[in-house]
This record gives sequence, C-alpha cells and structure tokens, in this order.
Amino acid sequence: MSNPDKSNVTVTRWWWVRHAPVRSDGGNIYGQADIECDTGDTEVFEAVAKILPRNAVWYSSNLKRTHQTAEAIWAADFPKPESMTQERDFAEQHLGQWQGMNRTALLASRPPGNAWFADVNEPAPGGESFMDLYTRVCRAIVRINAKESGKDVIAVGHGGVIRAAVGLALGGQPERGLSFDIDNVSVTRLDHIAAPGFSTWRLPMVNQQPWIADPRHAAMHQPSGPEVRPAGKLA
Repeated sequence: MSNPDKSNVTVTRWWWVRHAPVRSDGGNIYGQADIECDTGDTEVFEAVAKILPRNAVWYSSNLKRTHQTAEAIWAADFPKPESMTQERDFAEQHLGQWQGMNRTALLASRPPGNAWFADVNEPAPGGESFMDLYTRVCRAIVRINAKESGKDVIAVGHGGVIRAAVGLALGGQPERGLSFDIDNVSVTRLDHIAAPGFSTWRLPMVNQQPWIADPRHAAMHQPSGPEVRPAGKLA
C-alpha cells in the first residue's frame, strides 16, 4: 500500500492508565468485582500527572477503582476535566466462578506457563474468555476513535483491558498483547493513525512508570494475570 497523503492523516493518541493497586482482595481473584484501590502513594500520581496531556478527553471503566485512580491524578495538580465517560466495555474480564477464589490455589490447578488465567478462547466458568474481553474492548476503541478522532484520549482501565488494546495495536494479535506486563498506574501510549483507505497503529510506550527510579514505590506492581515472579519479588 502506498503512503497516505500526510495532509489527510489523523492521529488519535490513547493514553491508557491502569488503576491503582488493590489491597483488600485477600489474595483472591477479583475480575469484575467492584473493589476499591489504594491511592495513597501521592508521589506516583504526581509523576503520572506530569506526563499526561492537559486537553484530553477522559474515559474509564464502570468499576470504581478506575474512578478512584482518575480522582487521584486530578488531585495531583492535574486540571480536572469537565466530565469522564464511563465505558462498560472497558471493564476487566468477568472471571465468573474464579472471582473470589484464592489466586495461588487456582493457578496451581491450571497448566503451567500460561500468560493469562486460561487460553484466550477458554471462558472462565460462568464468565468470559479473554477473547470475549478483547472483542468488546476493540469494539469500544473503534467507536471512540471515530468519535474522538484527532484528540488525546486518556482511558483509565485494567490490566486485561490494556493488554487487549496492545494486542489490537500489534495488528489484532491478542495473544501477543498478553506478553506485556501492565503495572498499576503505569501509562501505555497507543496512537491510531488514519487516512482515507488507511488505518494503522504505533506504540510509543507500553507500561511506562515515571516513578520507577525510586524503590519506595515497588508496591505499584501487582499481578493482573498469572504473572510469575522470581523469588523475593512482589507478587
């Protein structure tokens, strides 16, 4: 395909932020459970606030941990937007009967080496598969790209949701999106480039952590899937 006419190119910049850490899960899987997060580490939110664009439109999932995370960013000397759209399609994967189960025990019962709780096409009992999540996230991104074309979009979401967005940006390969770590409050930038007869993505940054030089903030890493951590690391 020939290069598009640059005068007709539109770039929509997505700034994904994963919600702050959840401390009250008791070591259990929470999925779509509407559980609170910990926004007490103000230095982390101050660092994130410095790199986000000021004139963006804001989206979040319908789960309160994303709303609390957005509020913490706004409290870190970031101009609060007039509104933030709650997007149900940006909710975390519904993990059905696995929600409320001990994370370690469930993962011990699953085949080793998975990048997620199950194969992308395997639904949780009474819940969704990762492909179900991927499909609804992509549907929402396509719709918002059309509505907010050419703008900066800040979307506060979840580990699985942001991995799905990365998989879309990698050419529609959800399994590859699952290869990435997405830490709490990290920023992932995905740019959608569109022109007549042309559509593609670029990935300026994934899992950016502007506070990372300070070891005091190591607790910002919490698993959003079955991550395997070396001994001595936070899990």
